[in-house]
Amino acid sequence: MGVLDGKAALVTGGSRGIGAAIVRRLAADGAVVTFSYASTEAAAADVVAEVKAAGGEAIAVQADQADLTTIDELFDRATAPTGSLDIFVCNAAQAAVKPIADVTEDDYDDLFATNVKGPYFAIQRAGRTLRAGGRIIAISTLNTAVPGPGISLYAASKGALEQFVKVAAREYGARGITANTVSPGATDTDMFHQENPPEAKDALVGITALGRIGEPAEVADVVAFLAGPDSRWLTGQNLLATGGLLI
Repeated sequence: MGVLDGKAALVTGGSRGIGAAIVRRLAADGAVVTFSYASTEAAAADVVAEVKAAGGEAIAVQADQADLTTIDELFDRATAPTGSLDIFVCNAAQAAVKPIADVTEDDYDDLFATNVKGPYFAIQRAGRTLRAGGRIIAISTLNTAVPGPGISLYAASKGALEQFVKVAAREYGARGITANTVSPGATDTDMFHQENPPEAKDALVGITALGRIGEPAEVADVVAFLAGPDSRWLTGQNLLATGGLLI
């Protein structure tokens, strides 16, 4: 028996990378997992097939986190299998690397719609929907603690997300709902390789205590802990899943 048997989970941005690893892990632990994807339909179908082949249950729903009109349908789809929702993982995000001098108003509005506005109202809906004892888990980034050139919008957007989660922990705690953040370090995903030059990997490995970059499944393991019963006394926290990149 899995620790999440009988639970329903919703993961945003679950078709690839860390999100897909989270979907697989929560399903392996017994949850019925609904996940959103913005445009990668084939990748989403592959995740569903993998989960089903492993004996789990996953449902893919096309939804753009920047479009607030999709939130209600997404949560309705997530509650349909069991009639309730127990776990919400806010993972979908957009990355951007551009110097402050070159950022346009459109750049700002586009990224903040996906990384700030969408998550805010999704967390609001999660607070209304989750059963007592539920879980809110947001995926942030080490870059809020270690910002670098070119990531002003990304780091700021994730900083806002971290604050949303801390306040949610205060506001929803009376119902036994916990709210926590997981901040990955360098992780072997398409986003990491697309947004960083090739030499970045070796440089980051060199300053990471465990001597390598992380795997998406290792971040998913931390999320699974927060989703399960053993984390019931942990809320309002930001767990750094970095392999010792920041100590």
